[in-house]
Amino acid sequence: MSTVAEVVTRLTDRRPLLVASDYDGVLARLRDVPGEAVPEEWAPDLLRRLAGADGVTVVMVSGRGLDDLRTTSGLGAPIRFVGSHGAEFDDGLDAGVAAERDLLVGAVQPLVDAVPGARLEVKPAAVAVHVRTVADRPAAAALLERAAAAAGPHHTAKPGKDVLELAVTDADKGTAVLRLADSLGADGVLYLGDDRTDEDAFTALAPGSAP
Repeated sequence: MSTVAEVVTRLTDRRPLLVASDYDGVLARLRDVPGEAVPEEWAPDLLRRLAGADGVTVVMVSGRGLDDLRTTSGLGAPIRFVGSHGAEFDDGLDAGVAAERDLLVGAVQPLVDAVPGARLEVKPAAVAVHVRTVADRPAAAALLERAAAAAGPHHTAKPGKDVLELAVTDADKGTAVLRLADSLGADGVLYLGDDRTDEDAFTALAPGSAP
């Protein structure tokens, strides 16, 4: 099995090259308050240098909403952004997504309100039940189970670290990364991620799938 260093070395001269990365947990530390998850000190300069290299495109691929991702990271062009696990590219969301999300909020919000320390984050195409700050861990686990049960069969559950996201689209990071690679005609792709939702990207880029 190749080491990370060996993989990166093989990608060095491949162009066009897509470098895509999750945000929270990779470029920024996980925080109890998502708005406080600013990039690590080393991240902005590194990303800009990569994005400035000839033939290299740098993209953040996050479960955050597109506007939230841009605001919290404080970054902009030439770095590109994909939000809501691939549901938000530059052309935005499909019509009706917000209305479906609001119905989901109505179903899940009372469950969250009943558990001290729990918090519901409303995203453009999903809701996320956060239990990182719930002191009663059995209650936290039970809340995530109840939230999953409250979702409809057309919703997509995306478990993470002390969080359960319920999406109203079937978008995932793997599909998003392949779409990006195809649009660029990428000869190489490097993806960085740390959470369960990133496994979709790793699977999509497994041998036989990557450009």
